[in-house]
Amino acid sequence: MNITQIRNATIVLELAGETILVDPMFSPRGAIGSLKYAVRQRRRNPLVDLPAVTDEVLSRVTSCLITHCQKGHFDHLDRLATKWLRDNNIPVFCSRQDAAYLTAKGLQVTVLDPDLTNRFFTGKITLVPCLHGQGLIGRMMAHGYGYHIELPGEPTVYLAGDTILTTEVRRHLEEVKPDVSIIPAGGARMDLGSEIIMGFEEAIAVGHCAEGVVIANHLESLDHCPVERAQIRQEVLRQGWGERYFVPDDGECLKFTDA
Repeated sequence: MNITQIRNATIVLELAGETILVDPMFSPRGAIGSLKYAVRQRRRNPLVDLPAVTDEVLSRVTSCLITHCQKGHFDHLDRLATKWLRDNNIPVFCSRQDAAYLTAKGLQVTVLDPDLTNRFFTGKITLVPCLHGQGLIGRMMAHGYGYHIELPGEPTVYLAGDTILTTEVRRHLEEVKPDVSIIPAGGARMDLGSEIIMGFEEAIAVGHCAEGVVIANHLESLDHCPVERAQIRQEVLRQGWGERYFVPDDGECLKFTDA
């Protein structure tokens, strides 16, 4: 299994003969407005360009998986990505709550039922609810789902989606024990309210409760995500997790074998 970090939440999974694009955001650097308003110097998003490997990796994509995409969540599906999926006839898997929205955009949609273990290629996929923030800010968010993927001959993969570390997410890590867990660690925060995804402290807490490999992303790409890769990497080394906790750069590919 190969996992290529593209940018922010956008990754590409290569496993069991499939190449799955997750939460694509293809906008060039600075094409979208700031997500912070109560600051002196506002920065446009994304903060960085797509990595040089993007076109080559995308040429292998056979399907797409979306965790959430409504209520302005352009960082999980933007206009350029929608056009790319449509122009390349890429089938899209999503939860029931996003199906009509994506179908209306002309995409080929396969609906995943959050109440079932769904068939997924030669294996199965299970949905794990996300909590994309609490309180007033949380009520404004599209919470979406994470996905637990099981395909023959491959490590199991848990894509957490945009979520804080809830009791349900913690239970999934501790009881289901994914071989690989991919978590959002940028500590995204709007002008008001608490973090709407995991930040530094919760990203490190995942390292304590997960037995398998952890991959942290959603870093250094959006202006409302203050956590830096160096912060997490330093603590990973201090904890002695260097062989199982990864914070990939954009464009970096991680390779894993069957557990």
